[in-house]
Amino acid sequence: MPRRALPPLAALRAFEAFARHGSMTLAAEELLVTHGAISRQVRGLEEHLGVALVAGPRHALRLTDAGRELASGLSTAFDVIAGALPGAGPAEELVISCFGTLAMKWLIPRLPGFLERHPGRRVRILEDHGPVDFSRGVDAAIRIDTGERTPFRALAFMDHAHGPVLSPALLAEIGGDPARVLALPRLYSETFPQAFREWAARAGVDLPPSTLDREFEHNTYMIEAAAAGLGVAAAPWAFVCHDIERGRLVAPFGFEPVPARYLYLRPRLGDNPLAEAFGAWLQQEGAASPLPPPPQTFKV
Repeated sequence: MPRRALPPLAALRAFEAFARHGSMTLAAEELLVTHGAISRQVRGLEEHLGVALVAGPRHALRLTDAGRELASGLSTAFDVIAGALPGAGPAEELVISCFGTLAMKWLIPRLPGFLERHPGRRVRILEDHGPVDFSRGVDAAIRIDTGERTPFRALAFMDHAHGPVLSPALLAEIGGDPARVLALPRLYSETFPQAFREWAARAGVDLPPSTLDREFEHNTYMIEAAAAGLGVAAAPWAFVCHDIERGRLVAPFGFEPVPARYLYLRPRLGDNPLAEAFGAWLQQEGAASPLPPPPQTFKV
């Protein structure tokens, strides 16, 4: 059988990494070479094949039609090679970037159901609420839709709503009067200090001046402070639904819908069957999650 006239493997790897990340810099980080080395390998591959694989300015290169076709074939080929290696098999670990409170209060309690469907696999959750960076070994991310166009594949899996919550004992102590509820110490998290203002605007409530503000580093701390009777917090339904079901918290005004959804984000290029299965499972769990109590009409 005649030997195939293939381009250099290093050039193919460099191009496939660039196509998957959409960035020379990220491809260089993955392959432990310089940005210039990736650029030279891609140019050499274009010369070898006699076609343009990328186009556009240096700071915003994009794949041509020929580049997309080659990238798709290379990703499949490299996956086949990886699967043929001794001891190789499907990806065993999925790394998810997620803000900590959603992970702790909503995702992790449901995670056994996913792992039961995929025995032998692992899911590792990294706490992060900043910009998504898939160059750091993260396979997928969970964020809240901000209305901005995302450069990633985005799968919406659950609606968003928030409202004031406090301990049942504290609500009973003040008699449930709305004005007295809103006069309680207000609990905030550093990550979302405008929570009460945004809830009041959606609810059409003139928020009275706060008598005392208590700020916490994380939403988790804020929620625990509310359950301990330290005041009232405006929190997302997904963060407090389990505590409300258990009777640790009550929501006297219900929850106001927020025009945003929770998103499951993945890189545009590349294939990861375990990440795909996780997204489908998230959609199922989001659809099965209990709906928040509807907003209540009241006067202050």
